[in-house]
Amino acid sequence: MSFMQQFSEFLGNHMLLAGALLAILVALIANELVLIRRGGRRLAPSDAVRLINDKDALIVDLRAATDYKRGHIVDSRNIPMAKLDDEIKSLRKHQSKPILLCCALGSSAAQAGVKLRAAGFEEVYPMSGGINAWQNAGLPLTTK
Repeated sequence: MSFMQQFSEFLGNHMLLAGALLAILVALIANELVLIRRGGRRLAPSDAVRLINDKDALIVDLRAATDYKRGHIVDSRNIPMAKLDDEIKSLRKHQSKPILLCCALGSSAAQAGVKLRAAGFEEVYPMSGGINAWQNAGLPLTTK
């Protein structure tokens, strides 16, 4: 029995499971498309490194100052999420550069991406997984 015959038989016998799987896939794809449209494409830490090295991206760390002091990406700028609205004007001079946004886990970076895009910034990239993902990828942090 070929794979396609087995697959067809499985789908026929488990229509509810197949329908649930299809619904979940559609929901995941739709969610990612909405996030891309609103806040920019999320970058994995390895892609963030490429953006930093190839395009001299401005790195904005959205964590609280105490967390930033414990360890941050080299040459990043600390703008806590609570102060982002006040600091958008100061970011205007970097508007021609890509901006990499990072936070602890990635959710605040996505929210900040939405705000910056609404303010007219075009190249805004939230980092998926935040500083935790950066560390899990074995990438360095500094306290200087």
